[in-house]
Amino acid sequence: MFEGISEALTLAGAERGLTLRDLLARTAVFVYGTTAATNAIITGRTARTAFLTTEGFGDTLVLREGGKLHPFDFRAAYPKPYVPRRLTFEVRERITSEGEVLVPLDEERLRATVAAVGALEVEAVAVSLLWSIVNPVHEEAVAAVLDEELPGIPYTLSHRLNPIIREYRRASSTAIDASLKPLMQRHLRQMSDDLHGAAFDGELLVVSSFGGVLDLDDVAGRPIYSVNSGPAMAPVAGQVYAGGEANAIVCDMGGTSFDVSLIRDGYIKFTRETWLGGVFTGHMTGLSSVDVKSIGAGGGSIAWIDSGGLLRVGPESAGADPGPACYARGGTEPTVTDAAVVLGYIDPDYFLGGRIKLDRERAADAVLARVARPLGLAPEQAAYAILTVANEHMVSAIRDITINEGVDPRDSVIVAGGGACGLAIARIAEELGSRRVLVPRTAAALSACGGQFSDVVTEFSISRRVDTNRFDAEQVNDGLADLDRRLDEFFDRLETPAAARRKEFFVEARYPYQVWELEVPLRESRLQGGEAVAAMVDDFHAVHERVFAVKEPGQNVECLYWKGRGTAELAKPELRLLEPNGAGHPPDGRRAAWMGADAPTETPVFLGPSLGAGRRVDGPAIIEEPTTTIVVPSAWSATVEPRGGYLLERG
Repeated sequence: MFEGISEALTLAGAERGLTLRDLLARTAVFVYGTTAATNAIITGRTARTAFLTTEGFGDTLVLREGGKLHPFDFRAAYPKPYVPRRLTFEVRERITSEGEVLVPLDEERLRATVAAVGALEVEAVAVSLLWSIVNPVHEEAVAAVLDEELPGIPYTLSHRLNPIIREYRRASSTAIDASLKPLMQRHLRQMSDDLHGAAFDGELLVVSSFGGVLDLDDVAGRPIYSVNSGPAMAPVAGQVYAGGEANAIVCDMGGTSFDVSLIRDGYIKFTRETWLGGVFTGHMTGLSSVDVKSIGAGGGSIAWIDSGGLLRVGPESAGADPGPACYARGGTEPTVTDAAVVLGYIDPDYFLGGRIKLDRERAADAVLARVARPLGLAPEQAAYAILTVANEHMVSAIRDITINEGVDPRDSVIVAGGGACGLAIARIAEELGSRRVLVPRTAAALSACGGQFSDVVTEFSISRRVDTNRFDAEQVNDGLADLDRRLDEFFDRLETPAAARRKEFFVEARYPYQVWELEVPLRESRLQGGEAVAAMVDDFHAVHERVFAVKEPGQNVECLYWKGRGTAELAKPELRLLEPNGAGHPPDGRRAAWMGADAPTETPVFLGPSLGAGRRVDGPAIIEEPTTTIVVPSAWSATVEPRGGYLLERG
């Protein structure tokens, strides 16, 4: 684990004339991002976890939350629950929705259950009892018994982690969190020990799915926050690079996936609809997190012909080992990267700044054998078709997260990140009707840059169901005051200066009889008087109209959840500005590149580091950076920004 990080840090230190130990000794803050939690869930390497729930509700994780994307497809097997039914145990107790004890907790039977759990050699326990969010007395009693009977076994209580009404979401998040605790606590503590053993004596922060960072102990205590945390960093960087743009679409295309997120009205969009795996067939985190849509379309995505003779791209990926055919490491399947090499977009001798040499012949052979020959096309035509199909997948993903949220892509700037995004982003923007694309010079490390620009972010929530036509202001304001207090405690624990503290409050609300809620920012931390409630209702109408293109003025609103989001602002790295130098100079080279499907074009090639601020490159052209390649089609131009990024504009 630490070996790979130390090698990268050694290279970074060498560029500054420092050894690894000198570099770490001078480091005040280390921001660490990891996919360990996500990978453990995907590969099934989470801890053996028991699930304790109220008697009669043992099938909560089995039945899930309704829905089926393909209702007439009966070939798929019914998905397995996150915790096997044999490790699910029912607890005799019952709390009503009003918080009253309907059935007292049977402690004698509970102790027998916990003994049975221990006999099964479980490594973690998830506890989610009905209506514990209103009265947690029984969950706390279960925790006390677990402490006595199974000391050292980590557990998660649902009312502490995710106090929401919907039973499946709360149970699912609790089970996921508990199953990750043994792994992530070991992982994070080992990373901390390795860093400190290498002379690091600063603050170690871990990126989270909130689009920020958290203290190591916070993530170790609630490791579900690290699930899908990497992609959540891309919009943080995108927000910085987009500057004052109200709406921005952030794309991150790496080797295996294409991630897209949205900045709307200056805010990063959040969601509770995060599924690990397929929608309805995977497992839901149930927690508020940065809304990132991911599809299997990246540089390593494999092109193939289906049984009907149609060209498909992804979701299978060649990965890093053996990788695309052009890597010459044993891969034989044609990928998006192979197609780009065949089309002349990527220089085989300048991949990763020349650190890796690619094999164009192997790429062409793979495209010919698996795609071109079955379709009766030339290799270059087949390669162009591969990129076209991959682009359509990415266009669909962007439309899902923008148009479905009431955002017009034509009015938004696209921030393109990931090593492979520059190859296709201009064509994707054309399909969307967008006229501006920003490709940062650090595009290949967009998520890592987001970690450097992020703040410490946390969120607390409570369930308080109220109706605006009989609004219980006292109940709501008591809840908001509790959120306010918890945020203050969080800031105090971090010793955050008053000037660096920022609080935001939200309500998740809906019209009566609707199924899903919309998140609405509150203008104040308390709702004092009828005018404040009316303003909240007006804001809800506006959000509903933007998302669904309709609103119901005069209709009352149901408020279910109230959230407080706290941000402890950190010092940010300064973006170095390039010297203005818009003077043109001849291309650094030329090569044949297929900008269309019919014939190659002798295309000028520019080395990005040689271009000064203000320099404009008209398409068709190719700009090569050490970690990415940008294709500028005809009718497009690329202008070097003062911060080193490239602003692509369609004429």
